Amino acid sequence: MVDVNGKEAAPLYKFLKSKKGGFLGDGIKWNFTKFLVDKDGKVVERYAPTTSPLKIENDIQKLLSTS
Repeated sequence: MVDVNGKEAAPLYKFLKSKKGGFLGDGIKWNFTKFLVDKDGKVVERYAPTTSPLKIENDIQKLLSTS
């Protein structure tokens, strides 16, 4: 099990949340929060758990075309 919030949060989640906070703060409120990260490790966007992967396809394509 990996913690995503609190003092024991995994370093990856601490990093992601520090770069792109959520609508109601930095905490991850529910499973399936999505982060889009470029090839250099820059967090480009954060998506709500309810966002369908198909809804972020354009953002992914756009990011791939600039690499």
